[in-house]
Amino acid sequence: MFQKKQFLLLITIVTSTVLFAQERDQDTLKPEVINVIKPYTPSISDAFKVKEIPSLDDAETGIKKEVKYNIFSFPVASTFTPAKGKAAVVDKAKKVKLFDNYATLGVGTYTTILGEVYLNHELNSGENISAHIGHHSSGGGIDGVLTDDNFLDSKINLTYSQLTQDLDCAISGGFGMQTFNWYGLKQPIFTQIDADALDVSHNFTNANILGELNLNEGVFKGADVLFRRFGDNLGSGENRLKLSGTAAIPIKEEIVETVVSIDYLGGSFENDYFNTTKINYGNFQLGLAPTYQLKQDDLTVNLGVTLTYLNDTEASKSSFFIYPNISASYRLVNEIVIAFGGVNGGLIQNSYYDFATENPFVSPTLFITPTDQQYNAYAGLKGKLSNTIGYSVSGSYTSEKSKALFVNNPITATTQDYTYGNSFGIIYDDVTTLGIAGELSVDINRNFTMGIKGEYFVYNTKNEAEAWNLPNIKGTVFMDYQINEHWFTGGNLFFIGERKDVFLDLTTIIPATTTVNLDGYVDVNAHVGYHVNDRISVFLKGNNLVAGSYNKWQNTPVQGIQFLGGATYKFDF
Repeated sequence: MFQKKQFLLLITIVTSTVLFAQERDQDTLKPEVINVIKPYTPSISDAFKVKEIPSLDDAETGIKKEVKYNIFSFPVASTFTPAKGKAAVVDKAKKVKLFDNYATLGVGTYTTILGEVYLNHELNSGENISAHIGHHSSGGGIDGVLTDDNFLDSKINLTYSQLTQDLDCAISGGFGMQTFNWYGLKQPIFTQIDADALDVSHNFTNANILGELNLNEGVFKGADVLFRRFGDNLGSGENRLKLSGTAAIPIKEEIVETVVSIDYLGGSFENDYFNTTKINYGNFQLGLAPTYQLKQDDLTVNLGVTLTYLNDTEASKSSFFIYPNISASYRLVNEIVIAFGGVNGGLIQNSYYDFATENPFVSPTLFITPTDQQYNAYAGLKGKLSNTIGYSVSGSYTSEKSKALFVNNPITATTQDYTYGNSFGIIYDDVTTLGIAGELSVDINRNFTMGIKGEYFVYNTKNEAEAWNLPNIKGTVFMDYQINEHWFTGGNLFFIGERKDVFLDLTTIIPATTTVNLDGYVDVNAHVGYHVNDRISVFLKGNNLVAGSYNKWQNTPVQGIQFLGGATYKFDF
């Protein structure tokens, strides 16, 4: 009830106020006067940009007053200690410690022993003496072989060298001894009883002196000298002396590099293969090879000729030979594509040492004469596919007179230990060879390298039915990989294609020469090692891992799968 009264009172007051206001307005309104009041409308004036550099009329304003700062300092005790700054650390490879000396020892299957020692001592700055000792032997044990098949190869070499600002020179002397066996007895023609009656051991000895001199100033540039005495335990002996000197001869402001060489070879065998006469051989060669080099932009050409005088000291005959010595290269696309080619030739000095090194099963009954390589013409492309991949492809055509070919010796009725078809001799023939080769090398960094090479040959002989024991295909793959600071590994693969040889048994009623096909083979070798520290490394090698006991030469199988483990120690005195 009270609230209703209040509400009615409020309405009454509001109504009275409105009515009073209307009455007041009506009283003050004057009809003869009209006041017009315009409502306010705000506006914005035009904007203007303040100059970044105002113009000042007062010249004195350009003079800056010196401002002085004063502080009232007083010591304050502080416990703050700033941290010392540290330079950023850059990761870098650990520096490899190099040593002057090392020793290696390994043992393996087939009672194999491998040892090597290299010693070096610096007498003065640039003056050194060094020694190298090597040994490799095997007790043998090839399956199916009737005789001993062990081998031994030991050598020692001493060297003195000097390096100065004007020249470098070295002189060395060495001695080596090798033992092999003519174990290639053809079965079932020969039995164990026949083999037990033979002494198939064959020993080689090798003594040599080598000197080398290189000069940095003057017309005379350098010289080389080699003397070698090579022989065996059956009375065979051979001497060889090689001398060569190089000079840069100025001719009308041009330089002609000239090589003068002397090559003497003389030796003898106690008897020929049929044990009838002694074999003596010897010749003297005098060579002159001037070469002029022409360079223009990306083209390099070497123009030369080789003149050789030959005197057969045993037959008292002399001959004169002229060979081309020309080569050229042209950069087609910088280092990416380089074309090269040339034609050269020479009189190749064959020797008992060279033949025994290539085929240790030769008999001491060889007829030795030089090979006349009339010319070897070649052309190809090489370059880089990238910074890490290089390549080379080439083709060649070679013509050789009196080229040496290995052939299996016939079985005879004589009682020499090498006349049972278990040794090899030499046949000479005129041979032309067409060759195609390709090579790819990968060198990603110093920790990984790899190479692949393949060659294909087509032979044409004049008198012989085949180019005996020469393969038509050869291939090589190698790889080395430094896995990390400690582990390393590597391997290589050799592929030799099919070859042909002869077999002749003169003890039969009607002797007949038979052609023998030697299958191609793949020889895979691998190794892995671990660097224990800077001085000590251990390794494990595996050889002939897939091919088994293949025949490199007729009736002479090689050792099968082989494993060898050992260690290397590096040190300084």
